[in-house]
Amino acid sequence: MSEKYLIFGATGSVGSSLAEQLKNSGNNIHLVARNESEVKTIAEKLGCSYTVVDVLEDGFIEKVKSDINDIKGVAYCVGSIDLKPLRMVTEADMNKCMKLNLYSAIEVIKGFQESLKKNKGSVVLFSTVAAQRGFTNHTIIASTKAAVEGLTVTLAAEFAPNIRVNCIAPSLSKSKIAEPMLKNPAIAEGIAKAHPLKRLGEGKDSAALAKFLITEESSWVTGQIIAVDGGRSKLS
Repeated sequence: MSEKYLIFGATGSVGSSLAEQLKNSGNNIHLVARNESEVKTIAEKLGCSYTVVDVLEDGFIEKVKSDINDIKGVAYCVGSIDLKPLRMVTEADMNKCMKLNLYSAIEVIKGFQESLKKNKGSVVLFSTVAAQRGFTNHTIIASTKAAVEGLTVTLAAEFAPNIRVNCIAPSLSKSKIAEPMLKNPAIAEGIAKAHPLKRLGEGKDSAALAKFLITEESSWVTGQIIAVDGGRSKLS
């Protein structure tokens, strides 16, 4: 296989697990992350190529395209946890979250649209359980990820039948960005118990679905927002 699967946020819990799962299944992958030492370590372990960029910087997509131009699929595993009560939310907060989670994802898809179309490729985006179930202090991230869900169905319609676009909506999972919330064992246990399956998610949970969605295993699936949330979005 000459085409590669492109993974943004490759040093996070989901992105790194997805990279490992794809590579172990014999796929070619290219990793993208902003932390050079971390992504280099993962790339050397898996024997794959990588690019170091910050998706918040203007023109980042051109640097990625200078390293790789032909892809079969892209997973945008970049995310954030931005929690504030509405009275403290600023326009700058909203803009930064939108840039990280939405605008840069759009730039990635635009940048590789022709390659994805040629290869009948797939796009996997990430939302959050909070986009469809209300939680206090989630104005910034829930609004942004709801926009990602809107982008998913819009592009799935626009790109069919040539490119599939799907979205995964996880609940809180063990990760670097969640560490500040989970470092207190009592709080972590309480959040875990709020899920019907009584545990926190792990990167491999969402990565397993991402692997399915980005490959030909899911060739008749597009325009879907699928929860990986321990039942939290549907069960009380």
